[in-house]
Amino acid sequence: MGLVSGLLLLPLAPVRGTIWVADHLLQEALRQAHDPRAVQARLAALNRALDEGAIDEATFEREEERLLAILERQAARPTERTPTTTDHSDRSQRRHV
Repeated sequence: MGLVSGLLLLPLAPVRGTIWVADHLLQEALRQAHDPRAVQARLAALNRALDEGAIDEATFEREEERLLAILERQAARPTERTPTTTDHSDRSQRRHV
């Protein structure tokens, strides 16, 4: 970004910063909401609520289907491969200069 465009866009910096923070908060909330451990905990709480009579059978089934669908989508999604300290697979593709 050039000096002139930087100066012209300077008044928008707070807006861009707010949008960036909001986007990161949304991504983190989605990640936490779809975390398998969190979904399993919500399923357990749902079962307890049904056992205690806090919710009816129809509400239980509707919410259980929604939570199980989230777990199925997570299971169907391929896991991301994270490099480890012993992973040397990318070394063979580097050129020695």
